[in-house]
Amino acid sequence: MNKVEINKRGYNKIASKYNEERSIYNNSKELEYFLQLLPCNAKVLDVGCGAGVPVAQFLVANGCNVIGIDISANMLELAKKQVPEAKFIEQDMIQPIFPNESFDGIISLYAIFHVAKEEHLSLFQNFYRILKKRGILHFCLSTSANEGTDFMYDAELFWSNYSPEKSISLVKQAGFKILSDEILNRGNEEQNWVFAQKK
Repeated sequence: MNKVEINKRGYNKIASKYNEERSIYNNSKELEYFLQLLPCNAKVLDVGCGAGVPVAQFLVANGCNVIGIDISANMLELAKKQVPEAKFIEQDMIQPIFPNESFDGIISLYAIFHVAKEEHLSLFQNFYRILKKRGILHFCLSTSANEGTDFMYDAELFWSNYSPEKSISLVKQAGFKILSDEILNRGNEEQNWVFAQKK
């Protein structure tokens, strides 16, 4: 079974449990800042959207036009029920099927670290391609380099990370300007939280 299939199967298995406990990750401050950087009625892509809460839900409530993509059909079913105003598509984030300059913003929380790290540069390049000029990218990644499978809520998942320094270098290599880059504790976990802008 390949890495994408491991994560698809894992998140399909734990979708309800993950959704029930998602509230422990309070990202309200980061979401408010992301919103401030966007134009009014922004078109936003939520990458690895999961069950749509809190990200898509927050953005829709604040006037954004949101499309969420995820590989887990079970997560997407929850998202459609919880955020009916948004559009949700089953799709692998590695090759987002959207035209150039489609979005004012892209947000990806607790998701990119499930992509094999050797594909991170290509991922950021695709984000750059589908963002409009001066579009905003917001994401979080692990604080240390690692790769392998581990269990969450009794489901096996694949994880892959470079060091924060290497990850930031890839974001810059893809063409982005870094607006902020800091280690934050959310949900009793430390992650590297990044805001970047298309030049």
